[in-house]
Amino acid sequence: MFGKVTVQIKLVEGDSAGTVTAFYMSSDGPNHNEFDFEFLGNTTAEPYTIQTNIYVNGVGNREQRLNLWFDPTKEFHSYSLFWNQRHVLFLVDDTPIRVQPNMENKGIPFPKDQPMGVYSSIWNADDWATQGGRVKTDWSHAPFFATYTGFEIDACEVPASVAGTESAKNCSSSGVKRYWWDEPTLAELNVHQSHQLKWVRARHMVYDYCTDTARFPVMPVECVHHRH
Repeated sequence: MFGKVTVQIKLVEGDSAGTVTAFYMSSDGPNHNEFDFEFLGNTTAEPYTIQTNIYVNGVGNREQRLNLWFDPTKEFHSYSLFWNQRHVLFLVDDTPIRVQPNMENKGIPFPKDQPMGVYSSIWNADDWATQGGRVKTDWSHAPFFATYTGFEIDACEVPASVAGTESAKNCSSSGVKRYWWDEPTLAELNVHQSHQLKWVRARHMVYDYCTDTARFPVMPVECVHHRH
């Protein structure tokens, strides 16, 4: 509950069309919260796409997609999720690529009362993953390998027996107890990070649910308030 989770991944080389390598955090139950990195494979020499998504109380549909500024199949790069009561950050090599601020003051729910586990998987999603499902998995290239190293969790460990609201209290700074993720400097992006995020969005973003008017004739509430 709250803190930072990082894993270094080297993605599927060559023709990875149809595959999705996922690294994510999720709580349990039907009204779960979830923070997703999904790496959408592609045909040889086409760029990999990262899709991020956030579920709050069981509801997702908050996808963003980026093309990367490097080839993620050639060497390890670090992918991190940073979570505190102010925001959720998605980071690639410590560059923020997405921030979801706490907008509870606008009546928008924020994931802060459910402990989460950390997961990873690789799976076949050729009905949608590559060029909208037009390009299928070529099984003659199987098996498909993603490789992991440098796994780090610097976060508040929560016993399974403790209720989520109790855990949230225990994992927040109060009185003499100071947690690093509650430091005031981590309540929002610093100037350098803000510039990095602007650069990523301007140069590398290929899809943002907040601008998909065909899918959302009425703009999702958080998009209206959260302008970059």
